[in-house]
Amino acid sequence: MAFLMLADGTIFRGEAIGTPSYALGEMVFNTSHTGYQEILTDPSYHGQIINFTMPHIGNVGVNQEDNESEKIHATGALFRDFSTHFSNWRAEDSLQNFLVNHQIATLSGIDTRALTLHLREKGSQTGCIVTTDTITPEKALYLAQHHLSRSLAALVSTKEPYLYQDPENSSSAHVVVVDCGVKKGILKTLAQYPIKISVAPESISMKELNAFAPDGVLLSNGPGDPVHCESVIQLTNQLLQRQIPIFGICLGHQILALAAGAKTKKMKFGHRGANHPIKCCKTGSVFISSQNHGFVVDETSLPSDLEITHISLFDGTIAGLRHRQAPAFSFQGHPEANPGPNELMVLFKQFINEVQHAQKH
Repeated sequence: MAFLMLADGTIFRGEAIGTPSYALGEMVFNTSHTGYQEILTDPSYHGQIINFTMPHIGNVGVNQEDNESEKIHATGALFRDFSTHFSNWRAEDSLQNFLVNHQIATLSGIDTRALTLHLREKGSQTGCIVTTDTITPEKALYLAQHHLSRSLAALVSTKEPYLYQDPENSSSAHVVVVDCGVKKGILKTLAQYPIKISVAPESISMKELNAFAPDGVLLSNGPGDPVHCESVIQLTNQLLQRQIPIFGICLGHQILALAAGAKTKKMKFGHRGANHPIKCCKTGSVFISSQNHGFVVDETSLPSDLEITHISLFDGTIAGLRHRQAPAFSFQGHPEANPGPNELMVLFKQFINEVQHAQKH
């Protein structure tokens, strides 16, 4: 017996992959056609069950280089047509072995289209994947209905600060990444510039940050409700007052908004995919972006200090902000892609320019 039980009592049956188990998590769906390995290892998916809308998954296998972190952060994965065979010149193992080795509850043969439509109509909710005979549908429903949300960023953040890149040029600008669940792709993109890069835990205080003497701070992506990131919000507020350049990505975007006095709100089913059109408010240019978020900044709560720079063309929600009184801006998405298009890589260049300008002045 293998099935997915939603908190509203809807059940979807499928075929179990791996060892008998069960898993709880917030139900989300991702519309990307490629990049399943990057998605599964993205810390932003911590505590979530991912429904992949692309029917055929697993055909290119997996490899160590494409991991966005050291492990799979999703608690479960759902597929329509799971491929047990793979073929790609970069592949090192099968997706099936990858999921089994990380003990991830997985179902194949799920009607992923029907599940996606259900989540779009009914909204985000908890799900329970069951691949063992020891959990009945009644028990699974109880577990799904009594699953409690919690602060997640602290669970995926580094526990100790570390140096990621240190150029030979001692006069290089120093960027500190506040790790709320940072993807490796973000660090790799930053490392393309001749700057010193340090990574700090999300619990870092202003006093501790001062010891790094940062020329700029990047607030990373991460999982969960941004209002639970109290320490990072407080830190960001102090950074704004001190005029230190800030770049917020995804969760970091929401944290910047909260620190500036705005509010955030839960979306009905979120934005998760690599095909999301974004409009630049200043130029009218349209970009295709990679998105992964279940919360947005509430436009009605924006203080006068925040200016909207980008909007989603799917639903008009805020996709980018800039602070009018401080060198701080943010993007509600993933300009580094991994997976997805890299049309918004220019945002990293914009951040580095502001950091280097601040360093000289």
